[in-house]
Amino acid sequence: MPQHVRVGTRASVLALTQTGHVADALADLADLTVETVRVRTEGDRVSAPLASLGGTGVFVTALRDALLEERCDVAVHSLKDLPTADADGLTVAAVPVRQDPRDALCARDGLTLATLPPGAKVGTGSPRRAAQLRAQRPDLAVVDIRGNVDTRLRRVRGAVPVEGAAPAPTATPAVSTTSGSPVGDLDAVVLAAAGLARLGRLDAATELFAPDVLLPAPGQGALAVEVRAADAIGDAPLAQALRALDDVPTRRAVVAERAVLARLEAGCAAPIGAWGVLGADGTLTLDATVVAVDGARSLRRRTSGPVRSDDDARALGRALAEELLDAGAADLAPLGTSS
Repeated sequence: MPQHVRVGTRASVLALTQTGHVADALADLADLTVETVRVRTEGDRVSAPLASLGGTGVFVTALRDALLEERCDVAVHSLKDLPTADADGLTVAAVPVRQDPRDALCARDGLTLATLPPGAKVGTGSPRRAAQLRAQRPDLAVVDIRGNVDTRLRRVRGAVPVEGAAPAPTATPAVSTTSGSPVGDLDAVVLAAAGLARLGRLDAATELFAPDVLLPAPGQGALAVEVRAADAIGDAPLAQALRALDDVPTRRAVVAERAVLARLEAGCAAPIGAWGVLGADGTLTLDATVVAVDGARSLRRRTSGPVRSDDDARALGRALAEELLDAGAADLAPLGTSS
């Protein structure tokens, strides 16, 4: 008889899509029947800026509680939302193959970062993206926004709505929808390319940022599949499926990136970027940056080295963070506030 597995997820369209991919993969990899369980999180209930709520970890706590209370057996997180501290009794048992980790500009009229007019309004809920945008274009008006992908895209003037969504105006901004969210009040928004791709909305992107322009968040584009620690070991179908789903190059890269974040003692919403790539020869190349909130100053460092285990990747990330600290990173960003 197949093992029955309940997969916990947030109820947003993106979360349900990501969870659906993982659930389908698990069912294909072992003798499992899979049920999706929706879990409402604090981040879904509150509309305040993420930084004021303690970072994107607010999306994770409720899912972890559901695991520990055995209301679900698997939780699927966007890995960039996952706090660097381990949760007692839980483990990230699989990190599937990573999607494109880059940030994407979704702008009116096909504009790019270079061609946005002076004073253009650009929306993002990420202090990291905001700081790097200000570093590149200090003349822009960076606006803090919340909401799901479609809500954010509708705020771009002249944006093409998804099927069934209210149309955005082409000229007059700040029109309210029935939910109270403005429509068409921005010139652009910045979103994760991976999220757009998973939703089939990558056509909304007018520019994909090279990492020397906007360095992604640690773990961006990757998913974390978390379970109770005991369920990740042994020969049960779920444990077998998790081992098969785990992608070693992705895991090693994100372990290194998150080690930078952990050593800097920075929350997952801090203005810190990191991106690792594991080569075929086992060498991991890792870039990291710390940016002042106003974008006026920044530090960036790169390192590389052989990585044959998660511990090697973690050590590489910590060493790069030490370089940043030695260069004065603590003077640029609010460190010592890890989530």
